Amino acid sequence: MTSETTVVTVSYNSAAVLGGLLRSVGDADCVVVDNGGAQPLDAIVAESGARLVRLERNEGFGRGCNAGAALAQGKNLFFVNPDAQLAPGCISALERAADSLPGFVAANPLIVDAQGRAHFRTGSILLSGSGGRGEAPAEPVGLPVLSGCALFVRRAAFEAVGGFDPAIFLYHEDHDLALRLAALGKLWHVPEAVVRHVAGTAAPRTADVAWLKGYHMARSRHYVLRKHGRPLPLLRTVLPALSGLILPHNLWSARRRSRVLGQVSGAFSSVGDHGEYSAP
Repeated sequence: MTSETTVVTVSYNSAAVLGGLLRSVGDADCVVVDNGGAQPLDAIVAESGARLVRLERNEGFGRGCNAGAALAQGKNLFFVNPDAQLAPGCISALERAADSLPGFVAANPLIVDAQGRAHFRTGSILLSGSGGRGEAPAEPVGLPVLSGCALFVRRAAFEAVGGFDPAIFLYHEDHDLALRLAALGKLWHVPEAVVRHVAGTAAPRTADVAWLKGYHMARSRHYVLRKHGRPLPLLRTVLPALSGLILPHNLWSARRRSRVLGQVSGAFSSVGDHGEYSAP
């Protein structure tokens, strides 16, 4: 067993893709968090040798990750979406980077889509400037923020900053965590480690799920903008939600329409509590 790193993945009715991730993890220590889903995961998890944590209800991505991290055995944590798969040698490459790159605290591997196209982002609503998408560098480089779909971090650093913010249900929790980790050291892009991510397949693609995602996307946006002192957090939450109502491609699809309506509802619901999530 790879003893230095514990892989943590959070499943919400992700049984259809979870097996692919667990097979790619190999013999690394792995914790699967069932985030209140209705699908039985026992057989899939048992076959891989991973450990299973069941939450009574869906408590959001960050809280799910924290629950899995609490059982970690390794000195590193690797949070990976259930609809992702690790290329051979991915974990070893990240462990080597952690031991050799200066000031290493956390990193993203090279994240590619189903067609092998790299996804590389340096922008965030929490940062000033014009950072955004671009071509992934072939060598390790420092990053201002990290993507949560495959986030590798020293466990001591993760614990030092208090893990994922439990007041964020879904969306923007990765950038919030990354900015707090950056106060301890350097965030890296490690292209030698590769993760294939088929975005949007970890949960059922229904109108109800789309509404829920839109709702929490808007609430989390308001919360993190305010938390990190960005200007006009409410206005910068409400306007993008309302603008989605006039885009034709959102009206032609029931799922996109539900997502936009969820964003509008979430934006206005955040007026009183600034989008902070509180578990029932």
